[in-house]
Amino acid sequence: MKEAMTLREKVSQLPTSPGVYLYKDAAGEVLYVGKAKSLRARVRSYFNEDSLAHPKTGTLIEAAHDIEIIIVDNEKEALALENNLIKQWKPRFNILLRDDKTYPYIHLTNEKYPRVFVTRRLKKGGTYYGPYFPGNLAYRLVNFIHRHFLVPSCKVDFNRTHTHPCLQYHIHRCLGPCVTGLVTDDRYAEATHNVKLFLEGRLRDLTQDLRQRMDLAATELRFEEAAAFRNLITTVDEMEQRQKMAAAEGDDTDILAFHAEPPLLAANLFHLRRGRIVDRREFFWEDQHAFDPSEFFSAFLMQLYIDQRYVPGLIHVPVDFEDREVLEEILSEQRGRKVEILTPQRGQKKAMLALAETNAKSSFEQRFRVMKPNAKAISAALADELNLPEPPTRIECFDISHTQGTDQVASMVVWEDGKMKKADYRKFIIKTVAGNNDFASMAEVVTRRYSRLLEEKTPFPGLILIDGGIGQLHAAAAALEAIGVINQPLASIAKKEELIYVYGQEDEPVALERFNPVLHLVQTVRDEAHRFAVTFHRTRRNARTLTSELEQIPGVGERSIQKLLKTLGSLEKVKVATEEELGAVVGLAAARKIRTYYAEAAGLVVLK
Repeated sequence: MKEAMTLREKVSQLPTSPGVYLYKDAAGEVLYVGKAKSLRARVRSYFNEDSLAHPKTGTLIEAAHDIEIIIVDNEKEALALENNLIKQWKPRFNILLRDDKTYPYIHLTNEKYPRVFVTRRLKKGGTYYGPYFPGNLAYRLVNFIHRHFLVPSCKVDFNRTHTHPCLQYHIHRCLGPCVTGLVTDDRYAEATHNVKLFLEGRLRDLTQDLRQRMDLAATELRFEEAAAFRNLITTVDEMEQRQKMAAAEGDDTDILAFHAEPPLLAANLFHLRRGRIVDRREFFWEDQHAFDPSEFFSAFLMQLYIDQRYVPGLIHVPVDFEDREVLEEILSEQRGRKVEILTPQRGQKKAMLALAETNAKSSFEQRFRVMKPNAKAISAALADELNLPEPPTRIECFDISHTQGTDQVASMVVWEDGKMKKADYRKFIIKTVAGNNDFASMAEVVTRRYSRLLEEKTPFPGLILIDGGIGQLHAAAAALEAIGVINQPLASIAKKEELIYVYGQEDEPVALERFNPVLHLVQTVRDEAHRFAVTFHRTRRNARTLTSELEQIPGVGERSIQKLLKTLGSLEKVKVATEEELGAVVGLAAARKIRTYYAEAAGLVVLK
């Protein structure tokens, strides 16, 4: 209570200016970040009886040891600063945006030979275009770029010397910059320029450029190339017309709704374009013990839109909140056009909000009632969470098992169309690795498995999953690249932290909440691979133990040992078997020698 009084006294000395306040615990950890028109009035309100009786406020004040303030000029600055500090510190008493992947963007890198690929995580370097709704639109556009501009998405190291190009070059989806002599720097730069025009929406400029190249190709009698340019011009013209129609049909609208059964909460975000729902996203929280809809939507919208590349013209929410007008002003400045946050009361807009609420309840049921999603839904969710190019219908998962480097084995289990496919499980005995080296063992197994698939021309799985951390992931990736396999979706899951590392974005591992069905799926497949590997390892180890001990018995050969192993199954059963039981397997002479050996080992007198 003394600490609370000290804190109360400090609060009474706060200025009446607008600003941001940070509650901290005794260790200096930020517990909560808030904003206020008047810092003194807002923070003092935490100490009245009604506030302290509130579970969340009472727990916060009990844990708080100190308070820090930052004074700003106005409410707008306070709101923006609050948002930045929440994202920086992620205080446990704030409402945090759990799904921070934003939306699909297309990234054009700034390398000597730029690549283009879909990502949900924005970093420094290169140029990002988007976001795209629905999510698969970004993948369709990148696929269009591969087919028509031949700029790849691969992870091949262009700084290394490669002797031959990959399959993408041979099927005319890449210019082949990885191999010297396949494409000139000028030709690749020209293709990259066209990709920029395309992604920037400068379709008229792109058409003019393509038309010039078509005319040149026709003049030089390269008629097949001219025809390809003509077809591409037609496609780009059609896209330009659709772009003009979309711009003429009005503002974009986002609709948000929720379903709460504290501490559990689900929210849905619908994107409307030209009156049609084109995409939907789900958000979940497991710690909303004292849920307040107005407070929630104020924090949710702030984190969802401030400093983001995309802001719609209209945002519909089910409840009004205190900072609505200030947030509208910030978002309007950010967008460069007016942004309105509304709570529809009637008509079609109210009906769409009700639809979003119905879907939020359905999302809640799917996540928190442990309703098992169907194979298609879980596959789509997996692709969304791991940023995969398409939902995988088949997952192959690998694990290594050994005892201090001995009896090294590996397992491969298969998930396909919503269930484990045991007929496709595979066991591997490690052949080329001596001692305890999981990375090298993983590389050997991956090489053997996928070299065989290449030879048999068998389709690869939608996802290769590795039981382990970044080291095992990189060992598997290097093995795949060594046999000429690139652009293969590959991920690993680390046991203790349960973090999922996706190859190509390892610096931002995917951390899923414990209720997430995608995490359940990945854990189930990983645990099955571990179980299968351990079982195989124990069988091998037991067989070696049994064999080595029986080899010490004079007059009992390898063939007899194998018969005993197959029939009796364990060393203990061999030790306790009668002479008649052993004789039925290996003959009376060998059986007598075995019984004599174990009797002498036990110190018993054996009558000859």
